[in-house]
Amino acid sequence: MDTNLRHRIRAGDHDAFGELFDAYARSVYNHAFRLTGNWAQAEDIVSLTFLDAWRLRGTVDEEGGPLRPWLLGIATNVTRNTRRAARRHAAAVSRLPPAEAERDFADEVAARLDDTAELALVQTALTTLRRAEREVLALCVWSGLDYRAAAEALGVPVGTVRSRLSRARAKLAKHVKSAELPAGDGQMKGDRGSAVGPLREDKR
Repeated sequence: MDTNLRHRIRAGDHDAFGELFDAYARSVYNHAFRLTGNWAQAEDIVSLTFLDAWRLRGTVDEEGGPLRPWLLGIATNVTRNTRRAARRHAAAVSRLPPAEAERDFADEVAARLDDTAELALVQTALTTLRRAEREVLALCVWSGLDYRAAAEALGVPVGTVRSRLSRARAKLAKHVKSAELPAGDGQMKGDRGSAVGPLREDKR
């Protein structure tokens, strides 16, 4: 089934892309949200990811398993590009004359979460990580990819994934300990993270 879908994707079959979206849009959205911490940005990244997937359909290998790692790799790159564009925009705006204060939607975004305190904790902890460490954490811990699949998504060796994940976990553990949190608040259990899980993922 996966091989057949790959052939159809490479051939530009629109129905195949519809199936791809139905199968993995939720997973891409969750991954984007965990990298950005922003609902609206995550929704934009989903759209851009599937646009890029269509553009890059010819790069799909003819043989292989589920296309989820491929899509999450594209989503990771889209997130990087989105952040770079946001930084350039912020720099340009900072050079403009002061304008009237704009409405802050942060409270409305946070209100959609079951536990806003937990999200704030996790976002604060994630600021201690480098971008590459956040990406590996999001892929391996929250999206559930194994080391090989995460390496495929990021285009790096498996050993690099292992070392980045190890550093990320060590930094988060140090942050959680320094915050003196009760057991279970935002801490990882095994290979899964209890924090920032807006939607249940189907890891097909």
